[in-house]
Amino acid sequence: MIFRNRPLVRLGAAALLASGAFTALGTPAQAAGTETDLSLDVVGTRVADGAQGKLAFAKVTNKGENTPSELAVRADVSKVDFSKVVAYPAVTDGCELEGTEAKPVAWTCYATKDGLPGAGETIDLPVVLFKLAGTLDKAYSAPVSFSIVSKDDTNKDNNTKAATLEFTKESGADLVVLADDVKTAVTVKNGKIQAAGDLHAGDTAQLVYTAWNQGDKATAGLKISVKLPKGVTFTEAEDDCEYNADKTSLVCTYADAPFVPQDQDEKDGDNIVSGGRFYHLLTVAKDVKAGALSGGTVEVEPILPAKGVAPQSTEIKNLPENMTPVQAGDLDASDNTDGYAVVVAAEGGAGGGGGNDDGGLPVTGAKAGLLGGVGVAVLAAGGAMFMVARRRRVVLVTPGDEKPTA
Repeated sequence: MIFRNRPLVRLGAAALLASGAFTALGTPAQAAGTETDLSLDVVGTRVADGAQGKLAFAKVTNKGENTPSELAVRADVSKVDFSKVVAYPAVTDGCELEGTEAKPVAWTCYATKDGLPGAGETIDLPVVLFKLAGTLDKAYSAPVSFSIVSKDDTNKDNNTKAATLEFTKESGADLVVLADDVKTAVTVKNGKIQAAGDLHAGDTAQLVYTAWNQGDKATAGLKISVKLPKGVTFTEAEDDCEYNADKTSLVCTYADAPFVPQDQDEKDGDNIVSGGRFYHLLTVAKDVKAGALSGGTVEVEPILPAKGVAPQSTEIKNLPENMTPVQAGDLDASDNTDGYAVVVAAEGGAGGGGGNDDGGLPVTGAKAGLLGGVGVAVLAAGGAMFMVARRRRVVLVTPGDEKPTA
């Protein structure tokens, strides 16, 4: 595996409480042929005792066949005590507030045109959960409710999700994973993975996902399980990974890849990281029909030091011979699994291009499963607009810090 270290942007009051009014975006009129079924889920609402805060996510998945002409997510936060904790969208541009900044009742965030999810795709609204006083004297919880707002949605039964914000007095690792929808063909050229246009049947693609530690304890490593949609297989075998016979699922065990809490990831240029960006090359079967192939999932689990061994907060090159990594529960397992779709374009679309020599991720044969820590731009004030590009392109990577890979 390759570590290309870029520390995760740490949570801070300046990032969260940056002044400025919410900007309301105009909602377009409903267009013909845009009716679809949008579904909502909310994950990651438990915060470790020693963590200043974390990101939760409201996930909108398009389970229908059309792209909606409009989409917004509304959060009812009227029961949250904003003198103790904060629950705001990570980036406030494109959002409007009900109530006051000191005591919000609700807020609504609108998707940009390019952020509207196509059939089978998922987009995320990141929500910052933050302790104003640093630590709370006792555990605190409050109910919140999220709902989809779209004239195009045809099924209202899956449009609302209730959740509980929990600022616990418990400590532990808290891994989160976000997987990109796969929509672009790639080629390997000059040791780099190059984008090659729309993804068609028979093409090679790249699954990219990011995992990081939002808890207050370090891990000794992590276990990753990936399931592919029907009609897709892994192109190459990687070290540290076990595959099923059909090469449609894998389990990778990185026993010596510690993730420190994101609050402790302060220095660039070393192998002390709080997160990593991973990828696998995929092959789409030649007989697959155009459309979204759903059912793909990525799941992460922490590997913690054995009982009696202190958690590591520095680089670990080799595990001690007398230490056996053990699987342990995650403080908030709700955000340990993320779904994704492989979107296959119809023949005749733009595809098959050679990319360019400047972009892409470096690879080392088939053995480059793990890349180093990456910036999470949504934690910084003035970051990307919510849903500014389809499927998490901007919300994951610090602008100017990474080049597109797919």
